[in-house]
Amino acid sequence: MKKLKYCGLTRCEDIQQAVALGVDAIGLVFYPPSPRAVSIEQAKQLAQAVPAFTSLVALVVNISDDELMAIAKGVGVDVIQFHGDESPDECQRQASLVNKRWIKALRIDATRHTPTSILALIREYQMAGASSILLDAYHADKFGGTGERFDWSLIPTDSPLPIILAGGLTPDNVAMTADLPVYALDVSGGIESAKGIKDARKMAEFAKNANGISANKNASKNC
Repeated sequence: MKKLKYCGLTRCEDIQQAVALGVDAIGLVFYPPSPRAVSIEQAKQLAQAVPAFTSLVALVVNISDDELMAIAKGVGVDVIQFHGDESPDECQRQASLVNKRWIKALRIDATRHTPTSILALIREYQMAGASSILLDAYHADKFGGTGERFDWSLIPTDSPLPIILAGGLTPDNVAMTADLPVYALDVSGGIESAKGIKDARKMAEFAKNANGISANKNASKNC
């Protein structure tokens, strides 16, 4: 079974639904230009609905040290997801500042990436201490959240790090990922009714079509 991360959540009820579905990780976006961004104060409230053994991931983009430390201090995040232009050394340095595990998102462009070049990038981040690598679709003006897929044939089959697949995933196409060499699936726009507003039916369908998961009614009620 592939691990599931639902990202860009902004409402308590959406987190409760994700938890009821047994999702493995909840992603909160700390990138102000994003329509899914939350403040530290909002994140504190949302984090109350995330139970033990469900990871809370902070998505950041080219963030300053002070901002990252404020997030780590104010919100009980478990993992930092670097989703900007951060180099391997910069990811390692900033993650060490807050003593968190981290993953790096790579934006894949079929015009300049090959499985070999992607593998070389993954190895660089592995050497710097990444726990996993996330592969997303490239867009010249956006750091993720494009709703577009990249060419999945570019995914390396022998990655030294577990691969998380993002970009353009929906309840309708998630079953197509069954045989891909990926460890986890990361979805945001594909389970929304509007940007930042998740759709309960789409959330449930995605989990069911990905791994045959049905909703568990014992959702958290902590926020």
